[in-house]
Amino acid sequence: MEELVIRDADVVDGSGSDSYRADVVVDGGLIVSIVKEAAAAGCQRPKARRELDAEGLVLSPGFVDMHAHSDLALLRDPAHSAKAAQGVTLEVIGQDGLSYAPVDDRTLGEVRRAIAGWNGPGDDIDFDWRTVGEYLDRLDRGIAVNAAYLIPQGTVRALAVGWEDRAATPDELDRMRRLVAEGMEQGAVGMSSGLTYTPGMYAPDAELTELCRVVASYGGYYCPHHRSYGAGALQAYEEMVALTRQAGCSLHLAHATMNFGVNKGRAPELLSLLDEALAAGSDISLDTYPYTPGCTTLAAVLPSWASEGGPEQALRRLADEETAERIRHDLEVTGSDGCHGVPVEWDTIEISGVNDPALGEFVGRTVQESADRRGETPWATARALLVADRLAPTILQHVGHEENVRAIMRHRVHTGGSDGILQGAKPHPRAYGTFPHYLGHYVRELGVLSLEECVAHLTSRPAARLRLPDRGLVREGYKADLVLFDPATVAAGATFAQPRRLPVGIPHVLVDGRFVIEDGRRTDVLAGRAVRRTAPA
Repeated sequence: MEELVIRDADVVDGSGSDSYRADVVVDGGLIVSIVKEAAAAGCQRPKARRELDAEGLVLSPGFVDMHAHSDLALLRDPAHSAKAAQGVTLEVIGQDGLSYAPVDDRTLGEVRRAIAGWNGPGDDIDFDWRTVGEYLDRLDRGIAVNAAYLIPQGTVRALAVGWEDRAATPDELDRMRRLVAEGMEQGAVGMSSGLTYTPGMYAPDAELTELCRVVASYGGYYCPHHRSYGAGALQAYEEMVALTRQAGCSLHLAHATMNFGVNKGRAPELLSLLDEALAAGSDISLDTYPYTPGCTTLAAVLPSWASEGGPEQALRRLADEETAERIRHDLEVTGSDGCHGVPVEWDTIEISGVNDPALGEFVGRTVQESADRRGETPWATARALLVADRLAPTILQHVGHEENVRAIMRHRVHTGGSDGILQGAKPHPRAYGTFPHYLGHYVRELGVLSLEECVAHLTSRPAARLRLPDRGLVREGYKADLVLFDPATVAAGATFAQPRRLPVGIPHVLVDGRFVIEDGRRTDVLAGRAVRRTAPA
């Protein structure tokens, strides 16, 4: 007898088609049968060792977080309720060009310092891997939800070239090609870049194109955080479309927003650009989070020249009065490339987290507010905080536009990505709330998307981008990564004031047919594993 039958569920199967009533049988980690309208038809109903009454609940495929920063959180926090409680059953990590494989001892230390604001310093982690394959093997020891990995181009460049702003030599480019090929062979699904983050931003288009050719040869995709989301946003999108077209590589645009005052109301221009490229044959998808503020590190807004050479060099420049004044001028007058070419507005930058608890007074306040309290300029406050916390502070940037968020999420190649940074005392609520916020706010309350459309955005579309032939749909023979939610009550509990509150209206989540959330509570099940690239046919 099979393990589980989910009885009388309203199945929204991820295809975008209308929902239907069914009994769904799960066994051995798979969906083994679906009996539609069993009760109404009066037919023999399936039996199993356990029955779950799903009356009033929607059954859908598990949600796929196409942009996650859980690279260490998956290892540090076995419960991982921030994502499991949302119905997320698969995360894509290794984002924005910086993560922890492939590395050597030198590069690992540099990367840990550079992205401590994203993932913590990692002092509680045993970094017993160096290659992509070894990292995926580490995940396979047991994690809360499944994870796929993107090779981080910035880390690859740090390993082969260093943190200097210069062209790679032919030998260094060959080494980067080999590192990308090895990562793809070991199971990565593609490559990411952070083209406003050092050292990845130092790569010219020709270098990126060569690496994308390697990715394409393995059936992977390129996921860039491109060179500007501000003053040069449309040009940056055009650059990525042209680059991947030349490389013959699939493109997935990370957190595809149009932010800052210069881009208010300009989402239709982006969508027109994408429609033209799609019509011309490009393979493009994108992800967004359903909120207006962004989130990154305070150090990320610095001009790229100030961070050249790595974190220690950046700290030395901040400590030097003359150099610090050059940084201030770039930030406040010119508009640094780290701040997307837009002069910084300190009243839009809210400190969301620090590594040093002694600096907690800054958290929850904008840089401008803290500067006013301290009786100094905003740059003096920001500089002192960067030095004291060794570049680790995280920030919310209140620079988004609701009309752009809604327009982009309607697009036919849109998927959901939380971009959730789990560090800090006051993280962005998207880390804990993205997927129920789509379902509760943008589906039920605003009607921006229908329920069936939204579920397809969060399930089958990302599974197709990841080339996973057995995930993303409620179909017989597919993996039993499933979520049951109440469409009348599902909502994000997380708010900007209380960003770690768990969602409501999601009582059950299954990974590999096993309950990781049951009756609204986290179980002790660690059913997640690394999801490796499927070789192209």
